Amino acid sequence: MLCNSAILAAHLHDPHWVIFDCRHDLTDPEKGGRQYAEAHVPGAHFASVEAALAGRKNGKNGRHPLPRPEEFAAFLESHGVGAQSTVVAYDDAGGLYAARLWWLVRWLGHERVLLLDGGWSKWVAEGGATTTASPVPSPSLTGLRSLGVAGMGVWSAQEVATRLADATGVLIDARQPERYRGEIEPIDRIAGHIPGALNRFYKRNLQADLTFRSPEELRTEFVALLGARTPERVGHQCGSGITACANIFAMEYAGLVGSNLYAGSWSEWISDGARPVARG
Repeated sequence: MLCNSAILAAHLHDPHWVIFDCRHDLTDPEKGGRQYAEAHVPGAHFASVEAALAGRKNGKNGRHPLPRPEEFAAFLESHGVGAQSTVVAYDDAGGLYAARLWWLVRWLGHERVLLLDGGWSKWVAEGGATTTASPVPSPSLTGLRSLGVAGMGVWSAQEVATRLADATGVLIDARQPERYRGEIEPIDRIAGHIPGALNRFYKRNLQADLTFRSPEELRTEFVALLGARTPERVGHQCGSGITACANIFAMEYAGLVGSNLYAGSWSEWISDGARPVARG
C-alpha cells in the first residue's frame, strides 16, 4: 500500500508504473497545478482534485462528488494506466489528496495502487529527482473500464442516517477537531458535525515527517475507537469526501479492511435543511 522514495526512484522508467501528482489546496484550488508546473517527480502526471478526482456538482451532492466511474477510468487510461499497471500517488499533505486517487482506483476494482510515504517533501529531502517537463501521455492499450465498480463501499446520506439511528454503524469524521466541534468553518456555510459521528483527525495517522505510523499503532487506535464494530459497519466522512479517504487508507493499512466512504460528506449533509446538525 505504501512505497518509499528508493522504491519509486527504481521504477521511474518502468512503463508499468504510472505516477500521479495529487497536490492540492482546498482553499486555493489552482495551487496544485502551479506547484506541478514548478517541479514534480519525473514522469508524474497531474491529477486535479477538482477536474479528475471529482464529478459534477448539482448543489445537493457536496463539493467533491464522485466522478462517474467510466469517466475516471478514461482519465486513468489516457495517462497509460492499464490492467497490469502499478499506480503511485503522492501529494505534500501526508496523503490527504493522494488517498482520494488511491480510493478511486480501488473503487474501480484495480488493486495495484500505492501511496508515496512522506510524499513530495520527503522525496525532495531525500534527493529525489525533479523536473518541470510534463510526460507525453501514452494511452493504455489494455483498459480498465471492464473492471467495473467493485473495490470499495459507498454510503449515501440516507444510509448514514439509518445506520446512526439504529446503531448498526458508526461514522468517523476526518476533519480537524475545531471544525468537527463547529468552532470554526473555513469552507462550508454551516459549522458543526453530523450527530453521532466520531472524530478522528486524519493527521493522527501520521508521524511528524508526514509518513504513516506503524500498522500496529493505527490498528490499536482504530479498534479502541470502533469497539466491537467490524470495518463493514464503519463509514468515513469529512467536508467533501477527500480527507475521509485518508482514514480509509489508514484502516486498510492497519488490516481493518472493508470500511465505507460517505462521499457527499458534510457539504452534502448540510445541503438539506431538514438534516440535523450537532456542535460541541
